[in-house]
Amino acid sequence: MVKETTYYDILGVKPGCTLDELKKSYRKLALKYHPDKNPSEGERFKQISQAYEVLSNPDKRKIYDQGGEQAIKEGGISGGSGMSSPMDIFDMFFGGATRKRDNRSANVVHQLGVTLDELYNGAVRKLAVQKNVICEKCEGRGGKKGALEKCSKCNGSGMQTHVQQLGPGMVQRIQSICQACQGQGEYINPKDRCKNCHGKKVVRERKLLEVHIDKGMEDGHKITFAGEGDQEPGLEPGDIIIVLDEKEHAVFKRHGSDIVMRMELTLAEALCGFQRIIRTLDKRELIITVLPGEVTKHLSYKCILNEGMPQYKNPFEKGKFIINFHVKFPENLSTEAIAQLEAILPPRPEYIIPDDAEELPLMDINPENDRHAKYKHPLEDDDDRYGRPQGVQCQTH
Repeated sequence: MVKETTYYDILGVKPGCTLDELKKSYRKLALKYHPDKNPSEGERFKQISQAYEVLSNPDKRKIYDQGGEQAIKEGGISGGSGMSSPMDIFDMFFGGATRKRDNRSANVVHQLGVTLDELYNGAVRKLAVQKNVICEKCEGRGGKKGALEKCSKCNGSGMQTHVQQLGPGMVQRIQSICQACQGQGEYINPKDRCKNCHGKKVVRERKLLEVHIDKGMEDGHKITFAGEGDQEPGLEPGDIIIVLDEKEHAVFKRHGSDIVMRMELTLAEALCGFQRIIRTLDKRELIITVLPGEVTKHLSYKCILNEGMPQYKNPFEKGKFIINFHVKFPENLSTEAIAQLEAILPPRPEYIIPDDAEELPLMDINPENDRHAKYKHPLEDDDDRYGRPQGVQCQTH
């Protein structure tokens, strides 16, 4: 049990989530609430970054789970100097290339939702993006030739400093963006401004990108369009980076190079054998057979070799197709059925019950909703709909 769930709630994940689930959630939220897209959501972006930094670090996460945010602060990892900058975390996550660099404009990151079918079979998607391009009318000057002047309000710095009296002998200097030049450090008289770009030097343009999704690409894979980012006068354009966001599939779940599915069996199938047809992601139909006499246990795993996800850049090599069996037991049995089963199955063990033993009723509980959830079986994680414990191996005979 964790002491508090604030950081998990910020990222929209459960306390038992995996690192991959944390990364996926952070990527989606960081792109959505980045200050470039949502200038008014700076505080939320900071909270998202702080939550991810703590929960993605095993040591910090353990401290947080045991003592909450207060334990993180007491451990010297406060929201101030102990935490990394939200922008540094964002840049590290997206390859360290989303800020403006010398002689080059900043890269632009877009997220593209893709299906597991597209990652398995490959696909080509069209993506329309908006980008800044240098105004052709004024050639990026913002107005007539010679009209550009250094802003007299901020002396070309783009910032203004205000002094605020706090008390006798105490003043505070506050810096803010210059309103006259909007932080540009330059000023163009309104009558001399370009009518096309209104003095901004750039205009917005719609660009249609053709995104090639290769077989075997993974959730979070980055596809780079070099030099297709925003244009700025005097700078080389940055890149457009497309980040793939895998959508949840109704039947299959990917685990690295493997595909996992859950299959429900009747008790008769589990005990007497069965035959099933599986429709794959590339529309083939596979027949699987368990012969009579081979018992399939509840929550057991079997696999088909070389029927998992294709390897990226080596699509003829595939991982495993893993099936997680869930045996559906009958709700109740008739007296006749019990007698028939007792005649077939091994005898039930007999126990000597002491005279002073207490007989108590067993009650049904739902581990997901009941307060007894902490007693849930350790193998029944939140991903049990498809999931498999680490280290599942396929045996060949």
